[in-house]
Amino acid sequence: MTSGGKGKVALVTGAGTGIGKAVALALLRADYSVALVGRRSEPLNEVVKASGAGDRALAVPCDVSQPDAVRAAFDLAQQTFGRLDLLFNNAGVGAPPVPMEELTFEQWQNVVNINLTGSFLCAQQAIRLMKAQSPQGGRIINNGSISAHAPRPHSAPYTATKHAITGLTKSISLDCRKYDIACGQIDIGNAQTELAARMAKGVPQANGEIAIEPLMDVEHVADAVVHMAALPLATNVQFMTIMATKMPFVGRG
Repeated sequence: MTSGGKGKVALVTGAGTGIGKAVALALLRADYSVALVGRRSEPLNEVVKASGAGDRALAVPCDVSQPDAVRAAFDLAQQTFGRLDLLFNNAGVGAPPVPMEELTFEQWQNVVNINLTGSFLCAQQAIRLMKAQSPQGGRIINNGSISAHAPRPHSAPYTATKHAITGLTKSISLDCRKYDIACGQIDIGNAQTELAARMAKGVPQANGEIAIEPLMDVEHVADAVVHMAALPLATNVQFMTIMATKMPFVGRG
């Protein structure tokens, strides 16, 4: 991978595990300074240590659904690194895979609070920093997921929030381009992470069957985010879908 991030600063949410971890490490390898945001300190600290990036990596424990916590996290990143060039809005959770009528209000609200409200709050703080800094501008990349296009069975909260992320992406792109803030979305299908491990054992399909699904190396997702981030602000990948080639998405299964 070529290094294109020297002197640039990124903030990655959900950075302790999975896609967020892979992207944070890839950005650090590309010479970015990275604030790694997540709910739990321990995995964040492990990623920072594993990166070998020294003071270019900063662990920032934060619940992205809480406005004050998000504000404090972005303030700490700005105070530590001086500016913000990239936000990767990646933190997300799902609800139990049960029929929609069996979900509790709390289960629905938790997914909305983290996936949608959390992405909004982080984008809001990023925009404030990017507008005020010199040189002005930056980039926001939202993790939309394949679920921004099509649901899996029993996934209403997750699918609804990921569809909403597409609207958020478009609104940020429209409202913030005058400030040289570019916003794009990466929709990821079946990257091999802890959360996706169940795909290899068989998961429910739209026709009611259980099927094993192909997975792809999460490093390809990380490389794609680094590519999107490395573009000049006059150029934007608005939407990218990256997926395991043979997963049941294109067509009818």
